Amino acid sequence: MSRTPEVPDRRLLLKGALAAGALAVTPTVAAAAPSPKKTPPFVNPLVRNRADPHIHRHSDGHYYFTATAPEYDRIILRRSRTLNGLATAPESVIWTKHATGPMGAHIWAPEIHRIGGKWYIYFASAPAESVWDIRIWVLENASPNPFKGTWVERGQLKTAWETFSLDATTFTHRGSRYLAWAQHEPGMGNNTALWLSRMANPWTLTGPQVRLSTPEYDWECIGYKVNEGPSVIARNGRLFMSYSASATDFNYCMGLLTADADADLMDPANWSKSPTPVFTSNDTTKQYGPGHNSFTVAEDGRSDVLVYHARQYKEIVGDPLNDPNRHTRVQKLGWNADGTPDFGIPVADTAIDSVKESA
Repeated sequence: MSRTPEVPDRRLLLKGALAAGALAVTPTVAAAAPSPKKTPPFVNPLVRNRADPHIHRHSDGHYYFTATAPEYDRIILRRSRTLNGLATAPESVIWTKHATGPMGAHIWAPEIHRIGGKWYIYFASAPAESVWDIRIWVLENASPNPFKGTWVERGQLKTAWETFSLDATTFTHRGSRYLAWAQHEPGMGNNTALWLSRMANPWTLTGPQVRLSTPEYDWECIGYKVNEGPSVIARNGRLFMSYSASATDFNYCMGLLTADADADLMDPANWSKSPTPVFTSNDTTKQYGPGHNSFTVAEDGRSDVLVYHARQYKEIVGDPLNDPNRHTRVQKLGWNADGTPDFGIPVADTAIDSVKESA
């Protein structure tokens, strides 16, 4: 999600806490694209004070938006027929944290997916009495409209270890559903690594769970040794998994893993890592700590869109986790001649006099 807790020793045992998409059908491919039309300029920030943003474009013609609220106490949902319209769309609270026990603290990084005719939300949370025992949880709603019906708590999504885990995303490829997430592996000298597993159903993993990436480059280890926030996009015969690294201040940035579409995704050797970050803070545009992204498509049904959060200033007073000003932002995702994604730089804020909202 947004940051892993501070660790006092090499084995990362924070008060015992660590001891113990992309779209649902095909990564970032619209389920049913409308007739092509011109995409209006994006407004940035799109949604203020919402971090770890996830935007799902559904076959009903709507964009569904969810993200981390800075109070870490609830899951919110917005809907609009346009990306810019999410800025002013009514926001509904569809679930709130428990007063005690599990799912009682640190409600982080929700994602909404449509799977098998039902809605699912993956999110991270911890017990109210042990706020760093963060795990992955799942909600389910059988209603065609996620603003209606009942969100049923499907419980914890169990991984191989009872350790710090978060930032789950799901995607399908070649008939198999996968879950990618961030987790601390016992005995490893890091905060979190990236993991992948096949799924038996939307809340259950099956088969092996493999580590795809662990922090190894200097830019992945500033403040914290973090790989987190994976998101997958399939294009040009390859799968690209973006992720975020380092502490959640201005050092936060994005890396990239790549696999051939014909390869066995469960073999870590088939994934290559970019040795340099692909998206970083920029002093010219005054955007800092860009990361925890997702992918969607523009209203034309063809143009890929990068969704992420960033702050508008570099220096933070106190713990970055307590700073509420990570804003949701969107911009066009480009493509290089070799078929790899071109993230560019985080664009500058939209000038006030040029803002034209799309209903």
